[in-house]
Amino acid sequence: MLALLAPGQGAQTPGFLTPWLEDATSRDLVTQWSKLIDLDLIALGTTADADEIRETSHAQPLLVTAGLISFAQAFGGQNISFDFYAGHSVGEITAASIAGAFDGDSALTLVNVRGRAMSASATGSKTGMSAVLGGEREVVVEALLALGLTPANENGGGQIVAAGALEALAKLAENPPAGARVRPLQVSGAFHTNVMQPAVTALADAAREISVTNPAAPVISNRDGAIITGGDELVARIVGQVSGPVRWDMCMQTLADQGVTGVIEVAPGGTLTGLVKRAQPGIELFALKTPEDISAAREFALTHSGKSKGGN
Repeated sequence: MLALLAPGQGAQTPGFLTPWLEDATSRDLVTQWSKLIDLDLIALGTTADADEIRETSHAQPLLVTAGLISFAQAFGGQNISFDFYAGHSVGEITAASIAGAFDGDSALTLVNVRGRAMSASATGSKTGMSAVLGGEREVVVEALLALGLTPANENGGGQIVAAGALEALAKLAENPPAGARVRPLQVSGAFHTNVMQPAVTALADAAREISVTNPAAPVISNRDGAIITGGDELVARIVGQVSGPVRWDMCMQTLADQGVTGVIEVAPGGTLTGLVKRAQPGIELFALKTPEDISAAREFALTHSGKSKGGN
């Protein structure tokens, strides 16, 4: 069985979109999307520096763009079916669009509202995020809650992202949970917490304006790893996860429980396949990074499409 994954914020690097834009159809589409959301996605993906593409309102549309065009180049027109789709945080918009819940224009419209609203919600909030690496999950979560922090991303493999007040994050760094170390993240605020509630409202308003259908195959939800087959429920979950924790650990467990044998991560691939490698070593992995990977990605997909663990 085959799953497609779409990465979230932090996966972007300067110039990573450049090779994908050598395809004329993709370049025209990205030009169209740039006009649609009034953001120069081509410049951001080719010449912008790390600081510019780290900005939330830039990073999120850029990542969705990369996921959509890399998928189209690799699998558009190919007779390859995916059994499940999933994306981490903003990647859930990419995954839902590729799965057919809404079109590319709608995906870019949604992510543009999401990125700008999350950035605005963070401004002046005196909040942030830190990665907690190592330690037992229960011990780490208990320590975060005691400081009034939220386990905003549970990524499996001993990686939990704490979010909340900068003062509380500083105390966490001074006294890490047993067996863990704390690494501050370069983000503008406490994403996936109630600090983001204004962004939820903005995204909900935008979501009411797009056309939604049921995805062609199930999307695994960030909220709890649930398998979602209805378009309306999927969009509601995408809206709600802006202020709720991302349980990527549960998404990976669902992949394993459903008998997925291979996963492909769309561009900029690598982050999620790395997490799956640590958490579910029995699943084979392919990270789509440049167009040079397309041929191998198709071969990988054909190997796993329609296959289940323990047989063919």
